[in-house]
Amino acid sequence: MKVSLVVNRITEDIEENFTRIVNAINKYSDETDLFLFPEGAITGLINNDDPSHDLPIASPIPGRYTRILSHVAKERSVHIGIGMLERDGYKLYDSAILINSFGEIALHYRRITPTWHGKNADPKVYCEGTELKKVKTNLGTFAFLICGDLFDDSLIGKIRKLQIDYLLYPFSRCFKDGTYNQERWEDEKHEYIKRIKLAKSTTLMVNTLAHKALDGGSFGGAMIVSSSGEIIKEIPIGKEGILHAEI
Repeated sequence: MKVSLVVNRITEDIEENFTRIVNAINKYSDETDLFLFPEGAITGLINNDDPSHDLPIASPIPGRYTRILSHVAKERSVHIGIGMLERDGYKLYDSAILINSFGEIALHYRRITPTWHGKNADPKVYCEGTELKKVKTNLGTFAFLICGDLFDDSLIGKIRKLQIDYLLYPFSRCFKDGTYNQERWEDEKHEYIKRIKLAKSTTLMVNTLAHKALDGGSFGGAMIVSSSGEIIKEIPIGKEGILHAEI
């Protein structure tokens, strides 16, 4: 399986962000079976716990963005995994979907851990998922975790029981001071690898890249880590890029 983990720089222009996502798929589809984009790839995690701000920037699933991505996936015969802020009526979720090469939403996951929003956010609006599922495709079996989910022991146990081939892990990590530091990440990434070893699934992980003013300054980077905790391939943090690999 040929994969492309896309670290797209997220800006305040949501439509431009989405256009660049589609352009990346079109450009590299001939050499890729599966694309994976980060958490909140279209908007970034720019939610501020004010529903009047957050509901309009989120997208329904299915909706306009997913219909376009489904068309591209079918036309290009690729799978697309992407994280996005989801609006379901007056509820919001931190979600991810896997669109298969037939243009179908094969897997729809809503983040289960609540730390994507503030502690005082209205629980009637800011919601979490409850289900962790896997899907079988012609590329293998997949499941999602999003960001803080990886550090929840009960979810790690459920991933082990699912016995999937690949864990798709879009996340959004920044340092509190809004800067990025490769050396600091070199130390921290081993905490992620420890969790992946517990999950016992080869993991494709891609981090959001955004300016400090948008989401605190998520610093990008992408890795593929084997079920035994070996780094198969990675790209550095702090810049746009695509990790291409065959696994």
